[in-house]
Amino acid sequence: MKVDTIRTQGEQIIDGPVCACIGYFDGLHRGHRALIDETVSRAKAAGCESALITFSPDPWITIGKMSKVQHLTTMEQRIELAGRMGIDRVIILDFVKAMAELPPKAFIDMLVTHCPLKALICGFDFHYGKFGSGSVETLRRDAAGRFEVIVIEAVNDHGDKISSSRISLCLQQGEVAEAGRLLGYPYEIRGVVGHGRQKGRQWGFPTANLITDEETLLPLGGVYAGEAQWEGQCWKAMINIGHNPTCNPVRQLSVEAHLLDCSQNFYDQPMRLRFYKRLRAEQQFASLNELIDQLHRDRQSVRDYFQESGHE
Repeated sequence: MKVDTIRTQGEQIIDGPVCACIGYFDGLHRGHRALIDETVSRAKAAGCESALITFSPDPWITIGKMSKVQHLTTMEQRIELAGRMGIDRVIILDFVKAMAELPPKAFIDMLVTHCPLKALICGFDFHYGKFGSGSVETLRRDAAGRFEVIVIEAVNDHGDKISSSRISLCLQQGEVAEAGRLLGYPYEIRGVVGHGRQKGRQWGFPTANLITDEETLLPLGGVYAGEAQWEGQCWKAMINIGHNPTCNPVRQLSVEAHLLDCSQNFYDQPMRLRFYKRLRAEQQFASLNELIDQLHRDRQSVRDYFQESGHE
């Protein structure tokens, strides 16, 4: 996978022509897949590279609408997913204020200067340029005689458009299975395993405490059946997101994963957690014994989920 960065002031960075899709592509979900498949297909037909053009930081931050935005995927994940989907290179637009303030035609001029486009694939609702004043109509005008513009209509599911915001809402409601269905893959978060108070180990339920980036969107608090991955190895996991109200209350949301049939130490190591099903909400118990009894039931529920779902 090739990764390039385009800045407002700079030289051309790509030699040969490319067919590219453009957008923020948070989640690279099933709706985005329509753009990517079209891009890969046209690049193969034209005998050139396929590219995905995205933005960093999030345009909402650059234009000052929001100070912090939570996402379904980090840039690292988007690059990885794009590669799996057949994209040859990812082009990151260094979306500073100077780039955000370019009028629509100037934005396209800048893009073509850095990247010799053969075709640009976008969604029907794509906007660009200062104040988002550029649209599909202006794009076709600005591209005339320079590159082809292909517009992909909305990809709907059960009558509604598949979108990053729709998937985010699913996660905020704990509907991780539905989020995974719309994404086309299980929802995953990444982080580094930190040092906790080791209370779970004392109770027979050692956990990996995942420290995530603040931009990572966490599912609704509760207990989940999921999977943990470390260096290519996978374990069934009982994942808790919450404040640990019974014995170890914390103000900030914690993410703890109990890996079934695993006794390894993962401190300071990167780990991925995938979410398959929400088992229950977080709750406060009257005693430690009640909590431990529930943890045993939760662990069995995770085993039951994998057995009943046929998920390996």
